[in-house]
Amino acid sequence: MRVRGATAGWAAARMAFAIAVLLAVPALAQPFTSGTGSGGPMPIAPGAAPPAASLAAPGPSDVLRPPGNIPIPVAPLPPPAQVERTPAGPALTAPSVPAGQVALYLTARFGKDLPQIPSGIVWRVYPERPDHTGAMRLIREDKTAAPTMLLPPGSYIIHASIGNAQALKKVQLRAETVRETFDIPAGGIRIEGKVGDARIPAGQIHFDIYKGSQFEPGDKHPLMQNAMTGEVMLVPEGTYHIVSHYGDGNAVVRSDIRVQAAKVTDVSVTHRAAIITLKLVTTAGGEALANTQWSVLTPGGDVIKESIGAFPRVILAEGEYRVIARNEGRSFQHDFNVVTGVDSEIAVVAQ
Repeated sequence: MRVRGATAGWAAARMAFAIAVLLAVPALAQPFTSGTGSGGPMPIAPGAAPPAASLAAPGPSDVLRPPGNIPIPVAPLPPPAQVERTPAGPALTAPSVPAGQVALYLTARFGKDLPQIPSGIVWRVYPERPDHTGAMRLIREDKTAAPTMLLPPGSYIIHASIGNAQALKKVQLRAETVRETFDIPAGGIRIEGKVGDARIPAGQIHFDIYKGSQFEPGDKHPLMQNAMTGEVMLVPEGTYHIVSHYGDGNAVVRSDIRVQAAKVTDVSVTHRAAIITLKLVTTAGGEALANTQWSVLTPGGDVIKESIGAFPRVILAEGEYRVIARNEGRSFQHDFNVVTGVDSEIAVVAQ
């Protein structure tokens, strides 16, 4: 009995405590709603635990949702994985190919494993067979480094040239795009002339270029004539010989060189010569006589240069010479020497 009384007394005390709480906090007596009814969400004091009803398991038709003004604690999500992205470049679009045409992409290089030729190429397209007259009719010409040509399907002869170097290839076009690379093993020659350490001015010297060595037998025709100082001449890879003409006398030098693909070969030709000015005078130190005819000869009598005038100039190779001056039916002669790099005035006295 004492146990029952204690139990009853304990139950009564618990009931009294609950009533006191309800009387002290009237708001807690309001029924818990989802926060969408007319009564609005149930206010909860900061830091207070939600009422018991909110912790009860929901029934089948009673899904509990926290009030709209109560923040829902959510565990922080892990940061997204960092993905390295390559900046997007401009969109590469192939040129539109009209119906009945095939795209032909052309490039040229100096040779296998050598750089692409950046400029100076002339592309020519010919049909595979000549026309009814027997001529190969030019279909297309392009001077860009890497052209794209649109042509009807068929067989073509493609000719590519840069300077004096060239390549030829037969190309078959069907329905798909065709890419062709031409190997043109070309190199450059750049020449200058000197007398001693002095550079010969461009207007006084010119060069002829021949294929092969000067010591090879047979007649040779110049591949290029009258090339000027500092000019880059493009030729196929190989051996060449250069004939350097200093002035229009006998100052001529021959040189053999080797040209490599994709390289410019610089050549310096040294002349042993000098510039000689001639004049005919009546007395030493006198004025030059006009209308004088001149002949410059070797000691053996070979004529090197002929001219007319009061002060003719002639560029001569180092050595011994004889000059003959003719004026008013009279002839005068004089022997002289030419020393390399020593430009001189030779006066012939009319006696």
